[in-house]
This record gives sequence, C-alpha cells and structure tokens, in this order.
Amino acid sequence: MRRRILPIDAVICIALSMLIALGTGYVASRIAEAAYEKELEEHQAVDGEIGGRADESAFRAQSIDDLLSHDTFTIVSHGIHYRNEGAGFYDNYYLYNVELPNGERVAARVNDESVQSTGDSLFSGDSILPLGQVVWEDLTKNETFLNQIETVEPLTRTDFYVDMVGNTGVLAADLALETPKIVTQVLTVFIFFPIFHTIGSKLGIFPPYFAPRKKR
Repeated sequence: MRRRILPIDAVICIALSMLIALGTGYVASRIAEAAYEKELEEHQAVDGEIGGRADESAFRAQSIDDLLSHDTFTIVSHGIHYRNEGAGFYDNYYLYNVELPNGERVAARVNDESVQSTGDSLFSGDSILPLGQVVWEDLTKNETFLNQIETVEPLTRTDFYVDMVGNTGVLAADLALETPKIVTQVLTVFIFFPIFHTIGSKLGIFPPYFAPRKKR
C-alpha cells in the first residue's frame, strides 16, 4: 500500500500556521479566563437563595408532597448517593435522579459547590443539598433524557424538576476556558495556511495550487 505524505510546502505552511495559533490561542485563553472570572462573580451563590447553601431554617423535604407544599426547601441525601442513581441532560441542564427520604424520586438540578457534607468526607455522613424550588416541566418530552436519568430507578414524577442551581449556573471551567482556545487555534490554522501558501507561491517558493490561466 502506497503511503501518502504531505508535500513539503503544505508541511511548512501548517507549521507556520500552528506557530501563529500558539499566540492566538494564548490570547483567547486569557480573554476567556477574564470573562469566566467575571461570570463567576456575577453568579456567586448566596446562602439562603436558590442554589446557595441551605441553613438550619431551610425546610428538610421528606416527600414529593413536601416539595409541592413549600416554596423553597432542601433535601438531605446520604453521602453522594444523589449523584450515583442516574443523571442526564435536559435542555442543556444536567439533572440527577435524587431519592427523597421516603423513597420517592425526582429529577434535580444541583449546584455541587453549595452541597454541605456532615461527615469527614463526601463518602460519609449526609449531604445537605442547596436550597431549591419546584420548576414545572414535562420531562417526558425528551425520551433520551429519561432513558439516561432512569438507568437505575424510574422517576416518581416527570411533570417537574427541582432547581437547586438558580442563577448560580455557569459553564464548567474546562469548557469555558479550553473551548475558546481550541476553536481559535483551529480557525487560525485554517485562515493562515492559505495565506502563507499564497505568499510562498507568489515568491516562487511553493508551487501554486491553481495554475494561472494563460492569456489569449
């Protein structure tokens, strides 16, 4: 089988473009970092508000009836049990299959930064979930989501989910910081490759990709 090797002119143009991409990627990452820090400040969790830590005055819900009869509440889950019973993406929200103390199950969007552990580690004691509220939504509209979140046990109710994030939701750091950098670097290579090759062709260093038309 014959191996196909990139011509030397293409290798040189790609190498030069990647050098430029290192610089543009660095600039993009610095801009993304500043924007992310600002977003974190604007979406800082506040104790006593949705997505913030639940204090002693927060109602400890035991059942779905408790959720529906209170404007705000918290749920106490053993260890990290709330994260290990299935989860899925619904409208770009990541929802856990959370078991209530009475055994009923609901979908919940949880701000993990505001979860409080009563044990020495996440694997011991109880986890006091952030302050939450009910959001009415027909979860059956997304069959893929239901298949994901109900891998262990089915939800007891699918006409609402519990929002324990509120205004504190931001993109994960790796997505917010790495994605702009990678996209910028890829675009840089695509933009500068033809530029370098055109310059090299005009200088007679590289063969042109498209031969000029002969004048009649």
